[in-house]
Amino acid sequence: MFSVMRSSRWLIALVAALFVSQAFAHGMSEAEKLSIIDGGNLRFMWLGATHMLSGYDHLLFVFGIVFFLTGFKEIVKYITAFTIGHSVTLIYATFNGIQINYFLIDAVIGLSVCYIAFANLDGFKRLLNIKAPSLLFMITTLGLIHGLGLSTRLQQLPLNQDELLLNIISFNIGIEVGQVLALAAMLLFLSNWRKMPSFKPFSLASNYLLIAAGGFLFLMQMHGYSHVSNPDEFGFSADNHIHEHIRMSEERAAELIKQNSHHSID
Repeated sequence: MFSVMRSSRWLIALVAALFVSQAFAHGMSEAEKLSIIDGGNLRFMWLGATHMLSGYDHLLFVFGIVFFLTGFKEIVKYITAFTIGHSVTLIYATFNGIQINYFLIDAVIGLSVCYIAFANLDGFKRLLNIKAPSLLFMITTLGLIHGLGLSTRLQQLPLNQDELLLNIISFNIGIEVGQVLALAAMLLFLSNWRKMPSFKPFSLASNYLLIAAGGFLFLMQMHGYSHVSNPDEFGFSADNHIHEHIRMSEERAAELIKQNSHHSID
């Protein structure tokens, strides 16, 4: 029990650190944009891979998908559904210039993390006493939403209109490479964890924590949206407001990790 509680404290601190550093991290610097112009399609592949590997909302959703899956065919089926979903909207929305406010779409992505964890906990039957929607259908649908989030990021880059489709496909290939790498690490971690006594009691706690993390992301993104949509009400620009939140959040994350370090020592 002690090891489970200690692991729980560290996991809470880790999630806090990941989210507070990413919750308002939209856009990229001018230097990064300039580096893309001469990088060609390989640069877009690299950006796609790194975006997926640093996109904690996407990673948490994928982690939720495979959390209780043990069969190879099941894993391939559901991950393929998610891949098809986000690839369709990523390519279509970017190619047609369809833009959605990134705070709003990321808020919905946060709710998708809550959904997959709620489904893992059999919440529809246990709490709502209704039959759960088809998991395959929902993962595909939520994948479409994740693709819109990826598209908002891609459309912030300096895209070459003469090679627009190649830029989009290259970015999407990078996304899939990053997803495969992340998925491999997740499956390795889960396969080893399932052999330990702590998995059964801690698996439920982990999914409750996923719900909390998704809810936290939703609230942070909606908070960000309220500021960028009404910048005159707050006395300084939306960008400065976001940067101030990043600074305060990083300080809070460091404090949480320090506190949990002391608890572990005790």
